[in-house]
Amino acid sequence: MSEKSYSDSYKAAGVDVTAGYKAVELMKTHVARTSVPGVLDSIGGFGGLFAPDMTGMERPVFVSGTDGVGTKVKLAFLMDKHDTVGIDCVAMCVNDVVCAGAKPLFFLDYIACGKNIPEKIASIVSGVAEGCVQSGCALIGGETAEHPGLMAEDEYDLAGFTVGIVDEKKILDKGNVKEGDVIIGLASSGVHSNGFSLVRKVFDIDNADVLGKYTEELGKTLGETLLTPTQLYVKPVLKLLQDVNVHSIAHITGGGFYENLPRAYGKDLSAEITMGTWEILPIFKLIQKVGNIPEHDMFNTFNMGVGMAVTVAKEDADKALASLASSGIKATVIGKMVKGDHGVIFRENA
Repeated sequence: MSEKSYSDSYKAAGVDVTAGYKAVELMKTHVARTSVPGVLDSIGGFGGLFAPDMTGMERPVFVSGTDGVGTKVKLAFLMDKHDTVGIDCVAMCVNDVVCAGAKPLFFLDYIACGKNIPEKIASIVSGVAEGCVQSGCALIGGETAEHPGLMAEDEYDLAGFTVGIVDEKKILDKGNVKEGDVIIGLASSGVHSNGFSLVRKVFDIDNADVLGKYTEELGKTLGETLLTPTQLYVKPVLKLLQDVNVHSIAHITGGGFYENLPRAYGKDLSAEITMGTWEILPIFKLIQKVGNIPEHDMFNTFNMGVGMAVTVAKEDADKALASLASSGIKATVIGKMVKGDHGVIFRENA
């Protein structure tokens, strides 16, 4: 930063460029944690540089993904806790990319805020960095934009972008899914980052006192439970892809089971899900009870305890479960593929 780089006029209009410089300095330590082979430049330039290792790939394919945290950031405002939503931002992007069989290479974030408070921005980026570390990708750049008059001073929004790589012949193809394949559900860590508009309505979240109250069903406060970061599945899934012939993967995000499962199999198949084969987390039971929400709407909005669904041949199920367990991921067989009209069928456990 040049010593002459400041503007009293711009500061009077609500944008303090020197605060931006301070935020960059504070976040550099967090960014450094994410460095992986391929990173060519440090943060602060006009573009992030990355040289991918394509050794052994016949036809490398880049897979990109972008997403945000949504209205979950409202909880971070109310609780004044900003070091976890960055993990959510990374997870929503890299968990999508790995569904194609791709390894995430790098990540960039975008933070829009009403007022740039360097310590708060650095806290947000610390979460982004943690998500990148857990996913094995590098945080190679980003942007913090101060929007006075457009956003309240204590508010911000957070979004991100990732690029992964996979050899074309190893891209997961939903056409490989067959009748009789089993569906393995990978446990979620909670609500993740979807459905928070409904969550906020059900619990009247704008009342901060609600978030700080201990809830018996949850074993902690409602706020702590809801702010739990999205589970990162990248490393366990990449290991699984080495251990087992995976047919397809679905990331259970907005739209729940009904929207996301069909994205991972052909139109002549349906997913038959057996209730009682996995743990529906207490937070979902509480949301349904307090909000008096129909079961269909719950499964069409939330992950219900299953953050990712992997489809494999029946004979590979045990091997797949063992691989996931070795990575510390709780997983169970939650259903199977049947002939159908590209839907999702629920049945009770016999």
